[in-house]
Amino acid sequence: MRSPTLRRSRRSWRRPRQRSESYVLSEQLAFNNPKVQRLRRLLGRRSSRSDEGAFVVEGRVLILEAARAGWTIEAEFLAAGAESVAGGTAFELAEGVLDRVASTQRPQPNLAVVAMPSTTVSLERLSFVLVADQLSDPGNLGTILRSSEAAGVDAVVLTPGSVDPFNPKVIRASAGAVFHVPVVTGTLDEVGHAGIRRIGASSHRGARHTDVDWIGRLAIVLGNEAHGLADDSAVDEWVRIEHRGRTESLNVAMAGTILAFEAARHR
Repeated sequence: MRSPTLRRSRRSWRRPRQRSESYVLSEQLAFNNPKVQRLRRLLGRRSSRSDEGAFVVEGRVLILEAARAGWTIEAEFLAAGAESVAGGTAFELAEGVLDRVASTQRPQPNLAVVAMPSTTVSLERLSFVLVADQLSDPGNLGTILRSSEAAGVDAVVLTPGSVDPFNPKVIRASAGAVFHVPVVTGTLDEVGHAGIRRIGASSHRGARHTDVDWIGRLAIVLGNEAHGLADDSAVDEWVRIEHRGRTESLNVAMAGTILAFEAARHR
């Protein structure tokens, strides 16, 4: 059975554009300005990010990383006195606006609205995948993306009901990896139909992670933080990480990191 082509929201594979000179509008934007209100919606609402195909990146380092990776920076928003880092159109915020808009207690002086180009990923072309099944914590997803990039994972698949990969906390926790690792939405059945062997992570069942055959096309499947993977999940085999002490299981991002690097060691 042919695997469907899955949609993803990330950059297309093209060379980053050269940075242009910034154009900062002279008039400062007040809190009730429509552009500022859009910024608030994109930071706070998953539905707004999905409807508008855009999200917000906070901080100079991450904005630069998005630009260097070829993502489209729609506009940059600056605290008074801050300098643009991405080039292009920039807006200066009136005093106190940044504190009311940003998602952190100590906001950085640069925010940018970044577009989510609609591209596609075919699972049939991937050989090393990590699947997060109904993952709920944005910090965990950000860490998983960061580890996935470092381990050479081809793509991260999020099953329906998982956290938004463009949540501001995910962007920060990923340390820019979200701009480099394809993130798609799909089901475990779709992964299996693509001919990818699904290896489910468990705290108590399956082979030790050092004994698993990590060769060939495979997907490491991680479960929800609270409940893990159900016993009847659509996986082909199970793997466990042996551990000592009183703890029942490892944090899902920690487990995913260990398994991804163990698989990478054999590939």
